[in-house]
Amino acid sequence: MTTPSETLKTEPSAPCRTVTFSEALRFWVKLGFISFGGPAGQIAIMHRELVERRRWLSEERFLHALNYCMLLPGPEAQQLATYIGWLLHRNWGGLVAGGLFVLPSIFFLLVLSYGYAAYGNLPAVAGLLMGFKPVVVAIVLEAVFKIGGRALKHRVHFGVAALSFGAIFFLHVPFPLIVLAAGLIGLIGNRLVPHVFTAAAPKRKAASPTAKVRHQPTVIDDLAPPSPHTLPSGRKAILVCLVFAGLWVLPLLGLMVWRKQQPLHLDEYLFFTQAALVTFGGAYSVLAYVTQAAVGSYGWLSQSQAVDGLALAETTPGPLIMVLQFVGFMAGWNHPQGLSPVTSAVIGGLVTTYATFLPCFFFIFLGAPYIESLRGNPQLSAALSSITAAVVGVVLNLALVFGIAVMWPFGFGAAPQWWAMAGTFMAFIALYRFKIDVLWVVLGAGAMGLTATML
Repeated sequence: MTTPSETLKTEPSAPCRTVTFSEALRFWVKLGFISFGGPAGQIAIMHRELVERRRWLSEERFLHALNYCMLLPGPEAQQLATYIGWLLHRNWGGLVAGGLFVLPSIFFLLVLSYGYAAYGNLPAVAGLLMGFKPVVVAIVLEAVFKIGGRALKHRVHFGVAALSFGAIFFLHVPFPLIVLAAGLIGLIGNRLVPHVFTAAAPKRKAASPTAKVRHQPTVIDDLAPPSPHTLPSGRKAILVCLVFAGLWVLPLLGLMVWRKQQPLHLDEYLFFTQAALVTFGGAYSVLAYVTQAAVGSYGWLSQSQAVDGLALAETTPGPLIMVLQFVGFMAGWNHPQGLSPVTSAVIGGLVTTYATFLPCFFFIFLGAPYIESLRGNPQLSAALSSITAAVVGVVLNLALVFGIAVMWPFGFGAAPQWWAMAGTFMAFIALYRFKIDVLWVVLGAGAMGLTATML
């Protein structure tokens, strides 16, 4: 499948100038409302606006930042916005860019989550969700092909993916352990047989040497000396660590004091912090991990509710990982623990969102000045390529788990839902073969489900 980096074109530039904070603010507000289409679409929007149209930074600088964000756990599009905002206007620029990237989706998804929890049993809402569910299975299945096509370049990677799938599907091994084991396989394998892992490591198309980079004037001049705030500094790194440690510890202490006897929201804060640190592979891989824990270990919501949450997240702007807010919301709604369901759910959703995105800002503010030291490291490339291969197996597990929940809701002993199978097949063809935008596929399927219910 074509990635954003394969379609990047460089347009003639305007003369070099300065971008004011208010000008950047207007763009980041706009981006928060138009960032549909998942990470590929969001990255393409930023490239078109910032590199081709506005000429705020060069192709080379954009791809340099994108490659770094691809190395990190978490939503790479949101981190890319944070990185560019930081590059333009220091830490405040990064906070504004990254925060506004997700702020509209926070409010949209809170409204949709409340509507789902309060009115999900109404025939009209049930019909919409009936249409959404097969599309969710198709979306995750398409992700298997997309990630697999990018990651499985050698039989070693196919083996890692197969082991990953077996570990999580049959043995229920926690996702963080799978990530750790895959990384170790890559590191050790690269030392023992470097020619195999070097050949197997997928080349990131975002850094393709075939892309023509022309040093035309941009706001951020590639040939000028680096800005002082972009230079690595041990003192600044320690300060960043202390600030973010405080930002994480203070809510933790507040939840421990306030909700000591009913620890649901404290458990959510700790769990989703952990999830944010191991979300290599994006929203689909972390959703497999969260589903495994939130549905199985914690019992916060049902498998069917997790499927519905992904469908709702697909209809809002912002990163797809916002589906975790829905999980936190439904956990609070289903287990209010002395609060009203609405209050508990809203707190659960906001706690989840805060814990999910706080590490994203930390990774950028701490690591961005050191990106040059991270690029071109063969050991790191081997570990990451192995982790990405493991993610293929994890996402395949998610596709099967969701597929079983949608097509055999009453167990394998009952007849399958043939309409769900047909809907999944048609949605997959629309997404994978005809490249129709996922938002239109989701909305179209919802309309069909609503029509079928009302007739």
